Amino acid sequence: QVQLVESGGGLVQPGGSLRLSCAASGSILWINAMGWYRQAPGKQRELVTTIARGGRTNYADSVKGRFTIARDNAKNMVYLQMNSLKAEDTAVYYCNADISCYNSSRRNYWGQGTQVTVSS
Repeated sequence: QVQLVESGGGLVQPGGSLRLSCAASGSILWINAMGWYRQAPGKQRELVTTIARGGRTNYADSVKGRFTIARDNAKNMVYLQMNSLKAEDTAVYYCNADISCYNSSRRNYWGQGTQVTVSS
C-alpha cells in the first residue's frame, strides 16, 4: 500500500509565501514523475507543476516565476515553494506521484489535499 501525505497549507496574505511538502510511503520501488495539482471551488482540478525523477520541471503559466517544485528522491518527498501568492492561488493542493511498487505494479497516486487560502 502506498500513501501520499501533504502538509504545509494554511492561510496567507497576498504577496506572502508558503511551502508545501508531500511524503510518499509504502512498498515503493521507484518514483517516476511527481507533481502538484490544485482545485479551486467550482473549478476543475488543474496542473500546477511536475518534476521528473531526473529533475526536469514543468509549470503552469499562471505560476511560472512564483512557484518552485523540488524533490528529494532519497526521502521520497516533493516540495512546492509558493511565493508572491495571489488570491487566485486559493485552492486545495494535491500531491501526485507515478509510483512503481515492489509487486511490479505501477500507477498514479494522489494525496488527500491541503488547503491554501490567500486572503487579507
